[in-house]
Amino acid sequence: MPAKRIIPCLDVKQGRVVKGVQFKELRDLGHPAELARRYDAEGADELVFLDIAASLENRGTREAWVREVAHELSIPFTVGGGVTSVADARSLLRSGADKVGVNTAASLRPALVTELADAFGRQCVVAAVDVKRDAELGWRVYLKGGTEPTARAALDWLWELNDLGAGEILLTSMDRDGTGDGFDVQLLDELSALPIPLIASGGAGLEVHFLEALQHGADAVLAATLFHEGILPIPRLKAYLAENGVSVRI
Repeated sequence: MPAKRIIPCLDVKQGRVVKGVQFKELRDLGHPAELARRYDAEGADELVFLDIAASLENRGTREAWVREVAHELSIPFTVGGGVTSVADARSLLRSGADKVGVNTAASLRPALVTELADAFGRQCVVAAVDVKRDAELGWRVYLKGGTEPTARAALDWLWELNDLGAGEILLTSMDRDGTGDGFDVQLLDELSALPIPLIASGGAGLEVHFLEALQHGADAVLAATLFHEGILPIPRLKAYLAENGVSVRI
C-alpha cells in the first residue's frame, strides 16, 4: 500500500494565512513562507496553498506569494485559487507549484479539468470540492469559498471529475471545517470506490480523527489550525499513525 500523506493547508487572504470555523470568522495565523519553511522541516508530505479570495475577487492567484512559498519547499506543492484556464495553471507551475487546484471554475466549466489534464498530465490536476450536508442531495457542492450553493450532488460531481481527468480530489466538509469534531467518515465511506486519490479535509481535532479518516478510505489527510498553532506537531502525528499500523513516511 502507498504511504498515507499528511498535508498542511495554507488558506491565504491578503498575503496572510487565515483560518476560521465553517469558512467564517477568519483569524490571522501567520506568514505563508514562514509556515511553509516549518512544515518542510517537520516532515510534511505535501503542502497545499489556497488563495481563498481569488474566485470571489475574479482574479488569479498572486504569483509572488506562490514564488515566495515555493522557495522554502522541497516537498510537493499544490496551489489553487482563481485558476480558470491552462494559461493560469501554467503560470502557477512556472512560479513553483507542482500541482494546480481547481474548484469554482471547474464547476462552471467542467471541460477545464480535461484541458488541464491534457496539457500537464492528470497527476498535476487537483479538484477541490467544498460540500455541505443537504436533505435533498445528500451533500451539496458549494463554490466561491463556500459562499455559493449549487444544484450539484457532491457524489455525482466527484465521479464526474474522475471521468474528466482529475488526478486527485481535495474534499472539504464545510460542516466539519474548523470544528475539531473529526472528519466526515460517512462521506468518505460513500466514496470508497472512487479510483483516484482522495484528500480528506475539514474537522481534524485529535490524532484519532486522522486515523479514522485513513481507515475509512482517505489516501491523505489535510488540516490547518492544529498544525499552524502547534497543537499537533506533524512528527507526533506520524508516530501515532505508524504505531496504529498506518504506512507513513517518517
